[in-house]
Amino acid sequence: MEPFKNKISPDLVRCISGHLEKHLKDFDRSAYETEILVELEKLELKQRARHIADVTGRYLPVDLDERYAVLEAILHPVADTEVDRASDERGIRGWGMMPLGMLVTDSGLSDYEKSFALLKEMTKRATAEFEVRPFLDENQHQALSIMATWVSDPSVHVRRLVSEGTRPRLPWGMRLKKLCEDPTPTLPLLEALKDDPEEYVRRSVANHLNDIAKDHPDLVAEIAERWLKDADKKREKLVRHACRSLVKQGHAPTLAAFGLNPPEVSVTGPQILESEVFYGKGVNFAVEIQSESSKPQELILDYVIHFKKANGRLSPKVFKWTKMLLPAGDTLRLQRKHPIKPITTRTYYEGTQAIGLRINGKDYGYSEFALLMQESV
Repeated sequence: MEPFKNKISPDLVRCISGHLEKHLKDFDRSAYETEILVELEKLELKQRARHIADVTGRYLPVDLDERYAVLEAILHPVADTEVDRASDERGIRGWGMMPLGMLVTDSGLSDYEKSFALLKEMTKRATAEFEVRPFLDENQHQALSIMATWVSDPSVHVRRLVSEGTRPRLPWGMRLKKLCEDPTPTLPLLEALKDDPEEYVRRSVANHLNDIAKDHPDLVAEIAERWLKDADKKREKLVRHACRSLVKQGHAPTLAAFGLNPPEVSVTGPQILESEVFYGKGVNFAVEIQSESSKPQELILDYVIHFKKANGRLSPKVFKWTKMLLPAGDTLRLQRKHPIKPITTRTYYEGTQAIGLRINGKDYGYSEFALLMQESV
């Protein structure tokens, strides 16, 4: 897979340069491109965008109105396209919004109305979810007041920005500490977007709630319970995605919101099905679940693998398994294979690991197995 940094390419620099030349008097295109390209290849993704923004900022007018007029003039005329957002001879969009968006945060904290008007246009051509965050950090009330007017905007990208840009813990974005401490200012926005016709927006709402759940689990459980009343399938899917972490953790109020009661079962296992588990293959295990209830039970099954870390200690990781209805008095036997293969987010260490079962948030069983990093010859 091509590195993302290559999206901020020399060709993109030349494309931006060509559009700036059309709107800046006495623009030295050769000097501009040379100043950027001499450093570009050695830089990573964000560094490349930052470098382009810094150089471009020196060529743009100092006056905010004139600066923003140039930035808006070089935007691609086609917005809301989801197939091909490549910048071209018609204008800049896609990855080109990354350095241009940085210029708005660099220049515009003194004028929220003008800056947000430009960011609103930029997000239609990629996203401005990172660029609105310094504004939210500086003056949360003013930023949210503007964004509140966007919840019914015709553009799906603008509506999504309302939710995504205000996420307290947006990945790759600056953390919004005020909203981590008190997320209630964004709740009316999420309420307005929860039944948005586009899943792109609803999924952002779910991820926003999942962020909130990390600091305020009981609040998200209350919202889940309220939103699930008379919910259609789309909203139910949103709420389930929003509560995925809380369900894995076995957060009792969240489980109750989904009608999941403490399980009445006895469990045998997990039983490891092979004597040796090799890196690059996987671990096979089985469990037997027997109902001890006189009524059918809705169960959510997860399994927990306790991976060995570099310091020798075990660290649990929860994996989703299945959702099921267990009839009264029934016994069910299930088998699963979990692959243990190279992934970028985990380093494996040879030695004792373990597996447990989690049903409706309650843990059952703990079976150890030895992970071997290579087969014996």
